[in-house]
Amino acid sequence: MIRDPADLTSADYLDGAREMAAANRPYLAHLLAEEAAQRTTDSVTAAGIRATYPDPTATREETG
Repeated sequence: MIRDPADLTSADYLDGAREMAAANRPYLAHLLAEEAAQRTTDSVTAAGIRATYPDPTATREETG
């Protein structure tokens, strides 16, 4: 089913973030969570979403 992205809610994006995290796709999870946070009107909730799905490129440590 194709949906108009304008109709998606914060909860829809957060569901997608959870699915991507479960599929070991942390960057996609982060992007979806960021969209969920931007669509959330409560700043505390938005901060919690961002803390749960941090940018993996900012927290990645180089090995080697």
